[in-house]
Amino acid sequence: MLFGSIIAARHPLAIASTGISQRYLKNALKANDPYIALILCHDAEVSLSQAARGSKRFEIQGVHEGIATAYVSLGRLLDHRGRRSEAQACYKKAEKIG
Repeated sequence: MLFGSIIAARHPLAIASTGISQRYLKNALKANDPYIALILCHDAEVSLSQAARGSKRFEIQGVHEGIATAYVSLGRLLDHRGRRSEAQACYKKAEKIG
């Protein structure tokens, strides 16, 4: 029974992780220091990875679309910062999820 409640708790956590990743991305866009921006991008990717893992068992389209959109945003930000290969990896993840 405990396992079922852990699985059920993943859906709200996936939504929360998506929101957290969006905040990281917004702050990365505002960061003047490129090092800080890349740290925030990394933190956004970790949150998105957790959101994707948490939403695997739930076929709720809004959650998957939100995660995919956030990966595209992260890819654009990384591309803008000259991190083309990392950006391409984010685009591929977005395509796979969404």
